Amino acid sequence: RFIARRYLFAKKSHQVINIISIIAATGIAVGCAALVIILSIYNGFDSVVRSLNDSHTPDVLVTPAQGKVFSPDDRFDFLREDPRVKAACGVLEESVFLQYGERNKVVVARGVDSLYEQVTGLRDYLVEGRFELMYGDLPQVVLGRTVALELGLKTAFLLPVTAWFPSRTKQVDLLNPLASLRQKRLYPAGIVALDQDFDQKYMFMPLDVLQDLLEYTDEVSGVEIYLNPEGLDRREMASRQVLSDLRGRLGDEFVVRDRQQQNSTLYRLLKYEKAAIYLILLFVMLIISVNIYGSLSMLIIEKRDDIATLQAMGADEKLVEQIFVREGWMISLLGILAGVAVGLLVCWLQQRFGLVKMPGNFVVSAYPVDVQVRDIALIAVGVALIGWLISLLTRRMTER
Repeated sequence: RFIARRYLFAKKSHQVINIISIIAATGIAVGCAALVIILSIYNGFDSVVRSLNDSHTPDVLVTPAQGKVFSPDDRFDFLREDPRVKAACGVLEESVFLQYGERNKVVVARGVDSLYEQVTGLRDYLVEGRFELMYGDLPQVVLGRTVALELGLKTAFLLPVTAWFPSRTKQVDLLNPLASLRQKRLYPAGIVALDQDFDQKYMFMPLDVLQDLLEYTDEVSGVEIYLNPEGLDRREMASRQVLSDLRGRLGDEFVVRDRQQQNSTLYRLLKYEKAAIYLILLFVMLIISVNIYGSLSMLIIEKRDDIATLQAMGADEKLVEQIFVREGWMISLLGILAGVAVGLLVCWLQQRFGLVKMPGNFVVSAYPVDVQVRDIALIAVGVALIGWLISLLTRRMTER
């Protein structure tokens, strides 16, 4: 290690060796900095996507194992006395035909109760109006932004929207098909903007109004359970406990899912995307690290006399090999330290000042950054391992 350190910092007789060593260390530093910055920005987008999704996703969702709706009766009354539970809301969901003036659109209507209005995080993403589904005796509706744009609707307008749905009990009259349609008039109260899929799909209305439109009495599509916010770890633990208790009480008639199970495809996709990004950038680092091989090869050629002197003094082949392997690894470690430091500095500047802005109209104004210690450790270990493996390739050159 001592000799390798001397070779690393000592001035070489051929200036090109110093240049190649600097290029190798700089390449690794740039690659590490890119890894830190890109993975941290990806973590930031991951956090934004999860927060947007969590704003309208309950901690626990109960749905029927068979059929679309069920009557909750008194089977969920015990949740009101559970200190872990903040609210249990019945939700009814169905596709309806929405009409506003001469424009129309098929949307997914979600009927929610007054408790839902209190616990939902959607009010943080309102771009217009308020999340209030009743104004005195008048039923109101909150729509996704794309739905409102396609209908040409504003909350300041006095014209109500009309929700249509075919009657489940009447036969269709071919001479007068409109007679078999039920309708409800609702006044626009708010417009929500989350993401493209949500904005062009959903609208929210009072639960009893949607039940009446669909000719239900007290049936719901599911029961959404929101837990008391006591910190992330304790909340996730409480979610698992509530999940287990509900499955034991409700049996096989219901499907009980936590937040991750409700969006398993999304969370799995985010996880795989991050792994793919890491592996692609690590492959780029492998290509960059080839410069270490070139630098060590030229250094071995220059140090032939030193190698002969060390062997004459009793140094075996393994010791000579380890000198140059250690030097290659030191070049990698210097690049890692410099790159991680630069990457963390750039991430801090972006977090603190938002230097690089997001194009277009997004929920955040600047690129989000979330530095995670686990990512830094994976970057350091991965790049150090690549540097070590590249350095091992020069062992045979010392034998010539």
